[in-house]
Amino acid sequence: MFRSAHPSTARWIALGAVAGPALFELSWLVLGLISPGYTLFGHRFEGYSPVSQPISGLGLGVTAPYMNAAFVVTGLMLTAGVAGVFRVAAAPGRRVCAALLGLSGVGQVLCGLFTLEEMLPHTLGYVLAVGAPVIGFLVAGRYFRRLPGWRRFGTWLMAGGPLTLALVVLFFVTFRPTPGGAEHGVAGLVQRLGVVEVHAWFAAMGVLAFRRRPGVSGGGRS
Repeated sequence: MFRSAHPSTARWIALGAVAGPALFELSWLVLGLISPGYTLFGHRFEGYSPVSQPISGLGLGVTAPYMNAAFVVTGLMLTAGVAGVFRVAAAPGRRVCAALLGLSGVGQVLCGLFTLEEMLPHTLGYVLAVGAPVIGFLVAGRYFRRLPGWRRFGTWLMAGGPLTLALVVLFFVTFRPTPGGAEHGVAGLVQRLGVVEVHAWFAAMGVLAFRRRPGVSGGGRS
């Protein structure tokens, strides 16, 4: 992934891990304010509640073209950003870390291509987008702990794995896959906390990679 990219170019590519999440959070925030509701499996949701309803609800109705585009663009930017990060922080084992963390971007693309009306692939996309980092953060954290200038971040990132797992489990505990369940409860809020938490780690990676001086690598090449 971007094997031939010059380290200074890779620093800018790494900012995709910052810009992608920023675009996504801004998209669901703005679209959630203007959404008049949507129809899912014949049930009409009048209005949209970010507290009880999932982000993917914005992928239906009049906001669908914009939210689904945000899913896809964010996923592509995130995947590119991860590749840039591990081109800057280059050391043995980077390909495994980049592949694991890149699954999150792939998951977001799937969520944009398949809406809630296509439940199975959409759910797979969500599991990849938010669930894959549970393992990815642990593996990448150990990787970063070996690199000068990244050790403290690596330690914190390892703690991000269990935190992400807790938020994923909490979402599935609070989520009710029924029309009534989607109009009550706090599953939407829990999901947003999980997405923001995951994206914050990616954004931090991107910022750290961008701040590395050109020509300064995190370690040896693999």
